[in-house]
Amino acid sequence: MVNDEQRWEGSLEDSGEPAQLASEHEPPPTARGRETEWVADHDTQTRDIRPALGTHGEPGPWTAGEPGAPVALARPGFGDAQWSFLYKTRDTDYASTEPAPGQVAAANRRMRSAPLSEIHGPFIHAPVWSWEVASYFWVGGVASGSAFVAAACEVAGDHRSAAIARKVALGAVAPAPLLLIGDLGRPERFLNMMRIFKPRSPMNMGAWCLVAFSGTAALAVGADVARQPKAARALGAATSLLGGYLGSYTGVLLACTAVPLWSRSRAVLGPIFVATATATGAAATRLTLVARGLPEDHPTGTALTALETVALLTELSLSSVAERRLGDTAEALRRGRPGEMLRAAKSLVVLGLSLRALVRNAGPRADDVSSVMYLAAGLAFRYAWVYGGRASAADDRAVTAMGRGRWALHDDGEEPRQPRALSASRSPLPLPDAARRTYAESVRRTSLAIERLVRRRARDDE
Repeated sequence: MVNDEQRWEGSLEDSGEPAQLASEHEPPPTARGRETEWVADHDTQTRDIRPALGTHGEPGPWTAGEPGAPVALARPGFGDAQWSFLYKTRDTDYASTEPAPGQVAAANRRMRSAPLSEIHGPFIHAPVWSWEVASYFWVGGVASGSAFVAAACEVAGDHRSAAIARKVALGAVAPAPLLLIGDLGRPERFLNMMRIFKPRSPMNMGAWCLVAFSGTAALAVGADVARQPKAARALGAATSLLGGYLGSYTGVLLACTAVPLWSRSRAVLGPIFVATATATGAAATRLTLVARGLPEDHPTGTALTALETVALLTELSLSSVAERRLGDTAEALRRGRPGEMLRAAKSLVVLGLSLRALVRNAGPRADDVSSVMYLAAGLAFRYAWVYGGRASAADDRAVTAMGRGRWALHDDGEEPRQPRALSASRSPLPLPDAARRTYAESVRRTSLAIERLVRRRARDDE
């Protein structure tokens, strides 16, 4: 056994150079030799393991005994790791073989189609969103839809209906900040979202859009009250533009998560939310106009009735497409509370459409009842999607299938029913590869430029 004097002799000589071992103390050149021969004498029962400094079993000094002194036995370029106990023949022999081109990718593809082992979850945390968020999605949709209606009425020349629609939009968006603060728990959390501007975050941009939409809507209503029609029209147009984002970003926000139900619906979830927002906004505006004395045969009322019907038929069609595309993942929308909400929403839509189609002689009251049904259906749709996402996150099989790139599983959970689609074919943008890459790069560069500009202005203000 090598004593301390022999091992450390000359360790501090020739500053800057590591100490060298004598030839008889050099570890064997092969891993097997180091494992069977040299390691055999490394036993706490036979070796002298008393520390050169300090007390055995206690922390050693963290400062160097001599500034600039070399470290004994250290080799440059991690050369001493060549004979480390961690590198053994049976453990790391893979490093001696280089994979062939494409071999790693082929192995990944094979593993994606391999049978799934026993699933032990949970793998992701279910979203904690509750009724406040679902209600916020609904009132935001009503507000954005009313802003659309106001812009359309201005184009049609019905300025009175446009002014009323702007008031409906402001009234609908008023409880939205309260609902968000109620979900966050503390008001300062909402204010913290206003401290940054991040174009790549749907949640951050949605918070900014909510503030901007509320501000322009309030100014537009103020201009109507002050009898400034030109300013009201301009502010109303700005509100409708912001409403396009407010009504759709919630669907994009859900689709950006790892929840299977939402992530797998990213191509249709945004349009579904826009269609529901348009229908509920038109219904709320129509009911308000009727309450304010709108004649039964007025063109605006007729147009809003048609808009409600078309928007809800679009929503039903997109929902059917989404359910077929989801496969077994759609079970989260069919069971429990989400299933009850979704069935209630579809029933209300069908009843409202049937009432208008079959009971045309019942007078305007039938249309009013249909509008109320559409508003309730929009709220039920929002609740179904939010609570369905919570149920989907708790489905370990669905989360595992999505992580393995599968769309659906058999009942035994072992074989995929449908192969994984390529990223290019799953893209909602029907563009060539070069155009898609150009679009993505332009969005990335624009977002980074905006962030740098905002950050620079913040530093200048400080």
